[in-house]
Amino acid sequence: MALLTKNRGALLVLMLNLLLVFSGIGLVIPIMPKFMESLGITGGVVGLLVAAFSLTQLLCSPLAGRLADSYGRKRMIVIGMIVFAFSEGLFGLAGSPALLFVSRLLGGISAAMIMPAIMAYAADITTQEERAAGMGYITAAITTGFIIGPGIGGYIAELGIRVPFYAAAAAGFLAACMTLLILRESRPSKENITDTPSNTVEQSSLLMQLRNAYREPYFLSLIIVFVMSFGLANFETIFGLFVDQKFGFEPKDIAFIITFGSIAGAVVQVTAFSWILKRVGERRVISLCLLFAGLFILLTLFVHRFWMIFAVTFIVFLAIDILRPAISTQMSMVAKDQQGYVAGLNSAFTSLGNIAGPIAAGYLFDLDVNYPYMLACLILFICFVLSLKGKRHRLENVHAAS
Repeated sequence: MALLTKNRGALLVLMLNLLLVFSGIGLVIPIMPKFMESLGITGGVVGLLVAAFSLTQLLCSPLAGRLADSYGRKRMIVIGMIVFAFSEGLFGLAGSPALLFVSRLLGGISAAMIMPAIMAYAADITTQEERAAGMGYITAAITTGFIIGPGIGGYIAELGIRVPFYAAAAAGFLAACMTLLILRESRPSKENITDTPSNTVEQSSLLMQLRNAYREPYFLSLIIVFVMSFGLANFETIFGLFVDQKFGFEPKDIAFIITFGSIAGAVVQVTAFSWILKRVGERRVISLCLLFAGLFILLTLFVHRFWMIFAVTFIVFLAIDILRPAISTQMSMVAKDQQGYVAGLNSAFTSLGNIAGPIAAGYLFDLDVNYPYMLACLILFICFVLSLKGKRHRLENVHAAS
């Protein structure tokens, strides 16, 4: 608890902002199938919409990470939240696919501004011993937002199918105001410029940064981030469409599954995540979560009753909610004074997976409702094997050095 009140409660403010923003995002999840149906949009278009969001996030994330290092985390967070609020409002107003794509492109820009800056801010105000707990708190705020959001969205949708998008816009604007008025900058701009290594500044383009990433000690983690994101995007992109078409679930049913399926993740992140990482280790946690996520996504294809769908989804969400902060913690530990830059690369590789995954999921969904989850399972198992090979390679290096 002392960590939450440290630096005038900066970490708590970050959590409250993320809670509002991701509650806004979560609001729209249960009603997306009905919303898309009302506009006559296919699964392929849904996949492209998600990919459009991730494309602009990919293009902007490394630059946003460097700007967070150079000009301040707070400034990037405030601007990002304002852009997020505008994009959600525009999505609610949209009556054509063109406006939907504009909204998603703006949403990607906002995510690129917000996430690297918040991750870097959290790294700035925590010691290495506090890092796992700090990342756990940050991710718990995201998960809690998703827990609260869908439940609220499922009921708000009773007032109108577009109302949840307007509520998301209001949540984003409120978060921007809160950040502007309460949060203090974590590091002066001059310090950021001084601390940023020259080779980071020289990497002036996204392609240059991605090309040079293989030289970094965290490159395998970046590959795992990409493959993991590809597989999970298949699951998350069409989950609402999957249960809507296969089981005839209504927005309230989808909201119930997502809400209660995510509760365990938030509880674990707040109460036990730091203990799990210290006891088991980041690398083993990552491998186990990949294995369980892939296995239970596969089981989704074979369950039929509501309580079984709920149970399987519960385990998938739990694995995902532990996996994401574990990878972020692992990368932040080796980032040293490049926290913003590494957080930007992390976001960029996530976006690469989130571009390819939803496109594949959307078009496979149009062919057969089960195909996206078959692919997601395969990809996550491949990622699990990669994590084991990386662990074996590091052990061989240790033995060779000794």
